[in-house]
Amino acid sequence: MSKIRKLLIVFFTVVLIYSLAVLAKTYLQNYADNQQIKELAAIRYQAIPKGEEKLAKQELQTPTMLPEFQKLYQRNSDIIGWLKIDGTRIDYPIMQSKQDPHYYLKHDFDQKENINGLPFLDEYSDIVDSNILLIHGHHMKSGSMFADLEKYKKERFYKEHATFQFSTLYEQEEYEIVAVILSKVYTQTEDVFKYYHIEGIKTSDEFDLYIRNIKQQALYDTGVTAQYGDKLIILSTCEYSTENGRLAVVARKYR
Repeated sequence: MSKIRKLLIVFFTVVLIYSLAVLAKTYLQNYADNQQIKELAAIRYQAIPKGEEKLAKQELQTPTMLPEFQKLYQRNSDIIGWLKIDGTRIDYPIMQSKQDPHYYLKHDFDQKENINGLPFLDEYSDIVDSNILLIHGHHMKSGSMFADLEKYKKERFYKEHATFQFSTLYEQEEYEIVAVILSKVYTQTEDVFKYYHIEGIKTSDEFDLYIRNIKQQALYDTGVTAQYGDKLIILSTCEYSTENGRLAVVARKYR
């Protein structure tokens, strides 16, 4: 056997071992992430004894935090709500760090470094005071986080899942989808509509213009629109058909 052939065998053996190690690490990380989310969901959905619920309502100031969030909030006060979309794997806590707006891009619920992160509220949205809530989430190859928003590219899926549930710490809410759009992250100098620029929407005219632009970019007509005074949620994730692509699902709070 020639020396070059031996070297090639060694090289490809090392590459194979490294690749298997990376795959194993990824699998174990995804498994651990799924287990943590299941644990958090179990805490949320677990029934609270009536006596304990009444006691919490007496002790807390108005508005009263929903019992399902009290233990989660004690564990991490950065939680601001929970998003669930039927027909997808999206059933996650929504986070927001006031100190570092992008903290949950790479951290889990227990604030440990994690490439999957968690869905989080944009720095220009406030869960109490804002009428537009922009929520970011990774599009992971494993299918976790906001990867399943891809399903909304198909109008048939939308028709079967036209609403979703979002609960703040204080109120259970339902939203109906206004539009699904494909966009991208543009440079600051590009004079185009940027759905993620929500900080400048203050007036009725600005809101109406925003909705018109959203509807113009919609992949299909949902028959649902929004007007000034409606509360909006925008679910935003990466979309890989174009460079710096984004997919956004825009919904209004159910009237």
